[in-house]
Amino acid sequence: MASRPARPLPSPAPEDEEETAAPEEEGSEEEGSEEEEPASEEDPEESAEEKEEAAPLRSGGAAPPPVRPRPPPISPWKSLERFILIFLGLLGIYMLFDTSARNGVAVAMGDFFAPTFGFGGQHVLLTMFLTGVVEMAITAVAYHFTTDWVEAARVQKHNQAIRPLYTRALRSGKKDRIEALKPHMTELQNRQTHVTFAQLKGMVVTWVLIIAIYTWMGLFISASTTNPYVNLFGARVDLLSSFGPLPIWFAIFSLYTLPLNLIFRRYLKHVALSRRLGDLKSTPPVAATERTA
Repeated sequence: MASRPARPLPSPAPEDEEETAAPEEEGSEEEGSEEEEPASEEDPEESAEEKEEAAPLRSGGAAPPPVRPRPPPISPWKSLERFILIFLGLLGIYMLFDTSARNGVAVAMGDFFAPTFGFGGQHVLLTMFLTGVVEMAITAVAYHFTTDWVEAARVQKHNQAIRPLYTRALRSGKKDRIEALKPHMTELQNRQTHVTFAQLKGMVVTWVLIIAIYTWMGLFISASTTNPYVNLFGARVDLLSSFGPLPIWFAIFSLYTLPLNLIFRRYLKHVALSRRLGDLKSTPPVAATERTA
C-alpha cells in the first residue's frame, strides 16, 4: 500500500501573535486612560470660562461689544443756563410779533431812561447817544463774559495756519495730503462751532434789551413833548420821516450803537488778553522750577 503524505502540523505563531497583540491593546488602553486622566483633572472654573467664551462663536454670533462709559451727569447750573437762554430767546421772538408786549416792556424801561437821559425831549440826539452808550455797554459786557477770548485767539491762529495748507492740497489734488489734513480741519470746525455758540449766548441775553430800547426810543421821539426836528449837516431834519423802509431816527440810532459796540468789545478783549499775558509772564516755566528745586 502507498503511504499517505504527512500533513504539516499547525504552527503556534498565530496564537503567540494574538497573545502579544492582546497585551499591546491592553497597554494602549492603559496609555489612553492615563492620557485621559490629566484632561479630567483640569480646573472646572477654567473650562467654564472657555465654554462661555466659545459659546457666541459656536452659535455664529459676534463677541459682545465693549461697555461704553456713561457720560457725566449734567450740572444743575447748566440746565438753569439752558432754560434761561431758551426763555429769553422765545421772549424776544414774542416781542417782535406782539406790539402790546413790546410796548409794555419799553414803557417799563422808559421809567428809568426818560428821567435820566430824556432832557425834557429837547436834546434828542444827546438822548440817543447816551442811551446807545448804556445799551452797548451792557451788550459788550454780556458778550465778554460768554466769550473765551483766549480760545477765540487760538482758533483764529489755527485757522490761519491750516486753511492755506488745506486749500493748496485741494488744488494740487494729492489725496494723501488731503486725508492727513482732514482731522485737523474737523477739530478746527468743532472749536469754531464752540466759540460761535458761546458768542451767541451773549446775543440771546441782550436780545430782549435791544428790542425794548429801540422800541422805547421810537415811543420817546413820537411823544408830543419831544421835538423831533434836529439839525444835521446844516439842514433841519424830521426824525419821524422815512429813510427808505425805516425812519430816519432808526438809522441815526444804529449809527450810534454799532461803533460803540465795536469799541467796547475791543477794549474788553484787550483787557482780557492783557491779563492772560500777565498771568503767563508771572508764572515761571516748569523746567526752571525743577532745576531750582
